[in-house]
Amino acid sequence: MSALARWCYRRRFVVIAAWAALLVALALLSRAAPTAYDNSLVLPGTGSGSAQQLLQSSAPDRAGDVDQIVWRVSAGRVTDPAVEQRMSAMLAQVARLPAVASVTGPYRPGGEAGVSADGRTGYATVTFTDQADNLAHADVDRVITVATAARAPGLAVELGGKAIAGAEETPASNASLVGIVAAAVILLVAFGSVLAMALPIVTAVAGVGSGLLLMAPLSRVMPVNGIAPILGALIGLGVGVDYALFIVTRHRRGLRAGLDPEAAAVRALDTAGRAVLFAGGTVCIALLGLLTVGLRFIDGLAVPAVVTVVCTVLAAVTLLPALLGVLGPRVLSRRQRRAVQAGEPDRTERGTGWWARWTRAVPRFAAVFAPLGLAVVLAVSAPVLQLRLGFADASNDPASTHTHQAYEMLADGFGPGFNGPLLLVAQTRSAADRAALDRLDRALAAVPGVAAVQTAPGQGAADASSADPSTAGTSSAGTSSGGTPSAGTPTAGTSAADASATGAAVEVTEVLPATAPEDPATSALIDRLRGTVVPAYTQGTTLRVYVGGLTATFDDFAAVTGAKLPWLLVTVVGFGFLLLMVAFRSLLIPAVTAVLNLLAAAASFGVLTAFFQWGWGTRAFGLGAPSPVEGYLPELVLAVLFGLSMDYQVFLVSRMAEEWAHTRDNARAVLAGVTDTARVITAAALIMIAVFTAFVLTGQRSIAEFGVGLAAAVALDAFVLRTVLVPAVMQLCGRANWWLPPWLDRRLPHLTVEPPAAEQPDRVPGPALV
Repeated sequence: MSALARWCYRRRFVVIAAWAALLVALALLSRAAPTAYDNSLVLPGTGSGSAQQLLQSSAPDRAGDVDQIVWRVSAGRVTDPAVEQRMSAMLAQVARLPAVASVTGPYRPGGEAGVSADGRTGYATVTFTDQADNLAHADVDRVITVATAARAPGLAVELGGKAIAGAEETPASNASLVGIVAAAVILLVAFGSVLAMALPIVTAVAGVGSGLLLMAPLSRVMPVNGIAPILGALIGLGVGVDYALFIVTRHRRGLRAGLDPEAAAVRALDTAGRAVLFAGGTVCIALLGLLTVGLRFIDGLAVPAVVTVVCTVLAAVTLLPALLGVLGPRVLSRRQRRAVQAGEPDRTERGTGWWARWTRAVPRFAAVFAPLGLAVVLAVSAPVLQLRLGFADASNDPASTHTHQAYEMLADGFGPGFNGPLLLVAQTRSAADRAALDRLDRALAAVPGVAAVQTAPGQGAADASSADPSTAGTSSAGTSSGGTPSAGTPTAGTSAADASATGAAVEVTEVLPATAPEDPATSALIDRLRGTVVPAYTQGTTLRVYVGGLTATFDDFAAVTGAKLPWLLVTVVGFGFLLLMVAFRSLLIPAVTAVLNLLAAAASFGVLTAFFQWGWGTRAFGLGAPSPVEGYLPELVLAVLFGLSMDYQVFLVSRMAEEWAHTRDNARAVLAGVTDTARVITAAALIMIAVFTAFVLTGQRSIAEFGVGLAAAVALDAFVLRTVLVPAVMQLCGRANWWLPPWLDRRLPHLTVEPPAAEQPDRVPGPALV
């Protein structure tokens, strides 16, 4: 690391110019070949997955996104002549807009299904010429403008669907900007220097920017999910600012100790820089552990996030030393520079202050602090026992959005189940199969939990053949939560098509549940249909009936990810154990780390359960009604949280290990580790909390859950686990912390976070910050 640091420092303007050229080149490449997002979700081996495959084989997906215009009258009926004339004119105008392929309304012959039973609500289907991710927001905005212009006293008009929700989303750049401003304030307080504050921000922005721009070429070789840029920015900004913070802190410490700027930069990269590489590697490997889940949707989130983290690490170890070379001693405040010139010790380097007193108290009263810290973690984790995975529908969109209003209008007019119909996709091969299917269709209406069975001829069955859980929740009118389901669900109906490949017919029957899509009763209905109702009518025949549709897909998705979660846990926890065992030559330290990481994960989901599922925080932040936690969130949160927790553990324990190697005194090692790292770890945690919390402002339920879960976990990790539980437990364990069987020690490879002893510069007296 010292050679790289010295090269970047001495050729600082070359490095800065190279980074600027790289960003410009990636921006041009991204503009020439924009990112092609793939939000499809296929679950092989599940009922919904089989239904999707049958639908795709019988009626391939439409080329364009399917959205809806919904209207309701306060008095009279939507079929009254004045209303019909006004709405028909509006629908005709929408049909002529750019990017609109067709509009199908309830006023056409056979369109009666588009009018509610009480006659007060109606809807029309708008088919665009392209998928929502590829539509220009200006084209979608024109549709919204024309549709809402038809409003009149007593006539409400709203719109729902993926394209509509996408146009209403708060740009992720807004949340990023808020997070950056919050991080800048924290850094300014921590450093007392505007220039020092700017270094981590510039480095993180360069790293995250390059990572996000690389998603365009990446999407040409693998599926990249539509929310990957948001998650990449969230993770990248958090770790990018933190990594640069650790290096800058070490550099400033060297300057205050009297080193010249180049020597201080080389020393910072050779110590903190190694820890950054180690920590960044653990984050990347934890994210790559998501590939064990085996779902393309999650792969399309994990790999782009890894690319972003790699870019932030590269920026921290190349661009940052170049920037340090440009600023020289000006990374210190004027007061600190005067103190260095006068040979005065800096007060922040003395073992005094609140942190010094706290870090001495924890080991002294370890027997008290250990159970207290554990009690806090368990109390925060308690709600996880009631965690329910599922998805949030459009009722959880901000109340002022078109998608939320359209969802409510459809639920009021057509029933809550209209927003999440179930599709019974059947494959018939003989007259006996068709007779059995007819009996099943007649029996469905009497099944508890079924509100209606739609048998009128319909259209677009294949529109249910793909789904996107990142913003789950579409209605029969395609209304979406957060805005990115990959297709709308079909309108009511039974359709048949000749599956020429097999000689069998594919028939689709739409079942409207009596409850909303996210209601547990709807999941129970899916289980009832699959477990008892369908088998009762298909037994003894060649008839195959699968329960599909978006609601069933998300239900299956939660089940699939839940079943694979233990394997992910074994992978990331086992890897972490081996890595720490090799790095610190200990069995107890990696074991304690594994337990604490699991506790942090439990606490994170405890907060998510209370905040979103119980609704303790959703109303306050405009995130809708209480609802289950997104089904794909556990894997993502666990992977990222594991990596971040390993970061803090590495920075903390590496300082303890350094002191242990010099003194062989466990008590002194624990005290030195906590004293020297507590301040910077908590500052880094505050930055991450600010960045993660800022993403709640996107208004997207899934992103908000990710941000809140990680913010809560980081807060608990930094302020309870690393500054209370870890030092208390290690104090109680004594020399056992550093024990490794000799036979195992001889067989393990040697991996150290700190540079080899021969390469380490002279130690600076006084507490270190990293």
